[in-house]
Amino acid sequence: MTMQKQYSHTSALPKSGSKSYGRIVLTLKNCLLPEDKLSPTPSQIDGLDQDTEIDLRILGCELIQTAGILLKLPQVAMATAQVLFQRFYYSKSFVRHAMETTAMGCLCLASKIEEAPRRIRDVINVLQHVKQVKGQRTIQPIVLDQNYIALKTQVIKAERRVLKELGFCVHVRHPHKVFKNYMNDSLRTDVFVRYQPETVACACIYLTSRKLSICLPKNPAWFSIFGVLEKDIKDVCFRILRLYQRAKPNAEELEKRVEELRRYYQEARLKARVSTSTGNT
Repeated sequence: MTMQKQYSHTSALPKSGSKSYGRIVLTLKNCLLPEDKLSPTPSQIDGLDQDTEIDLRILGCELIQTAGILLKLPQVAMATAQVLFQRFYYSKSFVRHAMETTAMGCLCLASKIEEAPRRIRDVINVLQHVKQVKGQRTIQPIVLDQNYIALKTQVIKAERRVLKELGFCVHVRHPHKVFKNYMNDSLRTDVFVRYQPETVACACIYLTSRKLSICLPKNPAWFSIFGVLEKDIKDVCFRILRLYQRAKPNAEELEKRVEELRRYYQEARLKARVSTSTGNT
C-alpha cells in the first residue's frame, strides 16, 4: 500500500492566520513520477549522457533478472526489484551510487517485500557468479574475507538507502501474468514509473496482437474498458520496441565512463573541502 502526502487548504478558515495541515492518502496505485522528475535525471545533472544512463538501467535490470532466476525467486519479486531500481535512479545518480551494489540492494529488498527472502550472502554469491560468466573469467567462489564483509555492508546500506529515497513507498502493482516476453522486457525500461500497470498491460496486448496478426475491436475501442489512453499505449509500445533496436550494453565500457565521472566528482568535493577549511583558517 502506498502512502502519499498531500497538502490542501480548508475552504472556510475560522480566522486569519490559521494553519493548513497535510493529510495522508492511502492508495493501492503505483507511484508515478511527474514529468519534471523524469528529465533531467540526477545522473544527467552529474554529466552522464542519456544513452549511457539508459544502457546502465538495462544492464542493471538484466542483472537483477538473471540473478533472480539463479536464486529461484518468483517472477513477481524480480519484477518488483527492477521497478525499485528504476525508481531509485530517478532520485539518485549512477555516478554517486554504484549500479551493481544498488541492484543487489533492490533484489534483497524485493525478496522481502514479495515474501521470498534470500540471504545477502546468496545474493552476493550469485551476482559475482553472473559477472564471472559474462566476463568469461574463471569461476571462483567468493572468499569470506574483509572485502566480502565490506561488500555485504555496502549492500545493506544500499537496501536502506533505496527504502529512504523512496519514502518507504515500495508497493508495486504488476500487470496480469500474461504476454510474458513483452511484459518482462518492459521491466528493463522506465514505463512503470511513467504509467499504471493497466497501460503497460494494454501495450503488451497490442504488441502481441500485431505480432500474431489478430484484429482488436475498434468501436468501441478495446482498451477503453481499462480506462487508458491510446497515446499512452503507443508511448509504452515505443519504449519497449526501442529496446530491440539498441546494441547490447558493454558493461566494461559503461563502468569506465561512470568511473571517470565519479573521479571528477570526488576531486571536486575534495577541492571544495580544502577551500572551505582554508577559508575558515
